[in-house]
Amino acid sequence: MTGPPDPHSAMERGFLLILLVCATLAFAWLAGPFSGAILWGVIATILFAPLNAALLRRAPGRPNLAAAITLLAITAVAVVPAMLLGAALLSQAAATYGSLQSGEISFARSFAAAEQHLPQALHGWLERLGLGDFIMVRDRIGRVIASSLQPLAGRALDIGQWAFAFFLSLGVMLYLTFFLLRDGARIIDRIESCLPLAPDQRRLLTARFVEVVRATIKGSLIVAVLQGMTGGLAFWMLGIGGALLWGVAMGVFSLFPAIGTAFIWVPVAAWLLFTGEVWRGGALFLVGFFIVSSVDNVVRPILVGRDARMPDYIVLIATLGGFELMGFNGFVIGPVIAALFLAVWDIFRNARPTGSG
Repeated sequence: MTGPPDPHSAMERGFLLILLVCATLAFAWLAGPFSGAILWGVIATILFAPLNAALLRRAPGRPNLAAAITLLAITAVAVVPAMLLGAALLSQAAATYGSLQSGEISFARSFAAAEQHLPQALHGWLERLGLGDFIMVRDRIGRVIASSLQPLAGRALDIGQWAFAFFLSLGVMLYLTFFLLRDGARIIDRIESCLPLAPDQRRLLTARFVEVVRATIKGSLIVAVLQGMTGGLAFWMLGIGGALLWGVAMGVFSLFPAIGTAFIWVPVAAWLLFTGEVWRGGALFLVGFFIVSSVDNVVRPILVGRDARMPDYIVLIATLGGFELMGFNGFVIGPVIAALFLAVWDIFRNARPTGSG
C-alpha cells in the first residue's frame, strides 16, 4: 500500500512549476527585442540542417568547421542577396517618389487617358458607385499615395539608427545560428527530455514539427522568390516602371494562398487596358495567368510534397492572422504555429486509445 501524498512534496512541485513559468516568461520578455533575429536564426538552422549534417559526415568530429561552412553558405545564399535587394528596393522607391514629386509620373494624365478609353457602360456603372467624378477620384488617390510616401521620406533621416538596429539583429541571428547548427541535436534532445510525453511521442512530435515547418517555409519562401522574380521580369520586359517594386510586392503577396500575385498584376493589367495600352495590358494578363500564377501550382507540390503540405485554408488563416498580430515576421510565425497545431493534433489522434466496439 502507498501512503498518503506528501503535502510538502506537492508544495515543492507547485512552487517549482510557478518558478519555471515565471523564469520562462522573464527570459521571453528579455529576448523580446531580438525575437525576429531568433526566429530567423531558428528557420535558417532548420532549412540548412541537411547541409550541416552532410558536412559533418565528410568531416566527422569537427562540428565547429561544419557549422562555420554552413553559416558562410547561409550568408552567401540568403543574407547578401537580401541586403542587395533591400538596397536596390530603397533606391527605386526613392526614384519613384522623386518622379511623383517632379511630375514625371502624373496621375492627371493617366486618369485622363483612362477616362477616354472607358466604355460607356462602364462609365454608368462607376457613376452608380459614386466614382463617376474622375477628378475627385484622382485627387483622392493622389492624396492617399502622397500621405503614404511622406512618412517614408521622413524616416530616411533616421537611416543610421535603423541600419544599426538591423545589423545588430543580423549579428545576433548569425551568432545564434552558428550555435544552433553546432549544438542543435543536443538542444533537441534536452527539449524532448523535458516534454511530459512517452519517448515515441516526443520523437514523433519533434520529427513531424520539423518536417512540416521545413516543408512549409521552404516552399513558401522559394515560391515567393520565383513568383517575384518572374513577375518583376515580366514588368521590366513590358517597360512598366518600378519593376523591382512590383516584383517584391508580388513575392510578398504570393505568401497569401488564394489571393496571391493576382492582387498585383490584375489591377495593373486592367489599368493598362483602360488607359489604351492594350498590347501591354493583354500581354501582362497572359503572363500573369499562365506563367506567374502557375509557378505556385508546379513548384510548391515538388518542394513541399503531399504529406507535409498544410491545407491552403489553414495557411491563409495562419498567414493573415500572423501578419495582423506580428507584422512581417507573422508571415513565418503564423504557418509555424499552424504546423505545430497540426502536429500536436496528429500526435493526439494517433495516441488516442481506440474502443473495441
